[in-house]
Amino acid sequence: MEFCPNCGTRLIHKRLEEGAFLICPKCGYKKRAESPIPTSKIVERTPHESVVVIGKEEQQIRTMPVVTIECPKCGNNQAYVWQVQTRGADESSTQFFRCTKCGYTFREYS
Repeated sequence: MEFCPNCGTRLIHKRLEEGAFLICPKCGYKKRAESPIPTSKIVERTPHESVVVIGKEEQQIRTMPVVTIECPKCGNNQAYVWQVQTRGADESSTQFFRCTKCGYTFREYS
């Protein structure tokens, strides 16, 4: 990253007919680029890939913390626990539980 010696603005890579240059968008200062223009790579994800709270594979891994709480469905007294920020950043997170016996998922708002 380089800055304009005239005004201090960050120089932007641009490819012109004469080659690659670093150009100031504010004052128009132009300098030949010494390194190649960086390229960006766009990674597209489907909503299914990025919105999984706990996937099927993760359910089989038993490394989550366990707490003592009664399952409202089967009455078992142990459940896996995790927290997710489901509301605004200034509000407390929601605590989720998954019964170790029947797999029922329930939540507790703090």
